[in-house]
Amino acid sequence: MASTHLESFQRLYADHAEAFERSRALLAPAAELAEAVISALRAGGKLLFCGNGGSAADSQHLAAEFAIRFEKKRRALPAIALTTDSSALTAAANDLGFTEVFARQIEALGRPGDLLIALTTSGTSPNIVAALRAARGLGLTTACLTGRDGGTIAAERLADHCLVVPAGETARIQEIHIFLGHLICSAADRAFSD
Repeated sequence: MASTHLESFQRLYADHAEAFERSRALLAPAAELAEAVISALRAGGKLLFCGNGGSAADSQHLAAEFAIRFEKKRRALPAIALTTDSSALTAAANDLGFTEVFARQIEALGRPGDLLIALTTSGTSPNIVAALRAARGLGLTTACLTGRDGGTIAAERLADHCLVVPAGETARIQEIHIFLGHLICSAADRAFSD
């Protein structure tokens, strides 16, 4: 039985490595996004993160890396995951519809100079599309980590920085999203370390 798992794991590892190799071209756009993040933070802006499901968890993970600590000692950086306030999420979903759960929070919290980083593996999530549109309308810089063909977000150019992971499997896309997020956290560590 263990050999069956090992064979499966070896195939998944190969898929993972292949997806990462195909994503090498995202290093330059990730560096541009890192510079936008650093510029926003230096100018007194904050980072807002959002996503659904596993991408919600990834949003929270990355916001915590900025606000608390990644690898180096540095000052706390203002970052908020819009996925964490159950009262705001349920009120927006109940009163306005689930499509508005992030857009409404962006209206309340977003200011010009802030930067929204949205995560969606499909690029088609209606509440992420609405969030990016709301952020743009308020003068925020917008970024999206997505996958597959980039969906609506890439087709309609809804993000100033759109990093499309060239993979079709949700797990592979999410693995690369966290890697890209950690690259950006690393750049922020260097920029703001004591």
